[in-house]
Amino acid sequence: MGRRAVWASAAAVLVAGAGGWIGLSDGSGPGAGRPTAQASPQAALRARLDLPWPEEGQASVAVEGVGSLGVSGGREPVPIASVAKVMTAYQILRDHPLRAGEDGPEITVDETAAQESHSLSESAAPVRQGQRLTQRKLLELLLLPSGNNVARLLARWDAGSEEAFVARMNRTAASLGMTRTRYTGASGLEATTRSTAEDQLTLARRAMEQPVLREVVAMRETTVPGHPGPLANTNRLLDEPGVIGLKTGSSTPAGGNLMWAAEVGSGAARHLVLGVVLGQRAHTSPAEGLRAALERSGRLVDALRRDLPSALAEVRS
Repeated sequence: MGRRAVWASAAAVLVAGAGGWIGLSDGSGPGAGRPTAQASPQAALRARLDLPWPEEGQASVAVEGVGSLGVSGGREPVPIASVAKVMTAYQILRDHPLRAGEDGPEITVDETAAQESHSLSESAAPVRQGQRLTQRKLLELLLLPSGNNVARLLARWDAGSEEAFVARMNRTAASLGMTRTRYTGASGLEATTRSTAEDQLTLARRAMEQPVLREVVAMRETTVPGHPGPLANTNRLLDEPGVIGLKTGSSTPAGGNLMWAAEVGSGAARHLVLGVVLGQRAHTSPAEGLRAALERSGRLVDALRRDLPSALAEVRS
């Protein structure tokens, strides 16, 4: 199973009432992961799943209505790169809510965002000064091609400055119980933006409760007026059956990172599964790290798609 999994603490997955998310005990003591006469249904489920945890970095997985399936790789904060944009989008939607299908207000592209669109040293979305784009469109440019310039533009629009917006991001993280997370920018470019797989899993659950964010992260591509051709989503895991999000992140210090969401099962018996994989092939190239994060996340999704329905049936029988 790779390295021994360490089961998540109750703080990592919050109780949300019927049909919500159930926090699990730590389970890191003697006999962790082995069923006993007093084993909970969640512990019994974990014992029936042999998940292919990554051999490096961190990972965490949870199932809606069930709870944590485990954590691997420790709990020290690590750089998360553009996975930070999930909090940027979440904060924007907290401050400026949209209903499903709504476009929201038009926002004017400023000179800074337009100039940064030509950067050769970071990911950027092709926008022009004076262009007016809706909030929804900018969220697409933030999350699909991972535009750092759009992250900073949205931060300035929301809070007046990136610094003020980042302070909001950190207050929101604290309110969600993300105690090992610190954002230092809206884009995730800075290696000082750090978190853990457990903390980012908490955010993933909240993000997927936002209908517009959930719509956007499932998109394969988007367009922007004046730019030829579509802009592809960097999350190629969307090509796998059942995968419906969420966000990639890669840099030399961070390696490859992926926050993902998938629906597992068939018919009415479908479960939302969320996962976070961080620190794959860190200190290599961003491209190599991202390939590793996508591959190792794919293995987890494949195993869950194959084994979770029968494991749930056994536990509930």
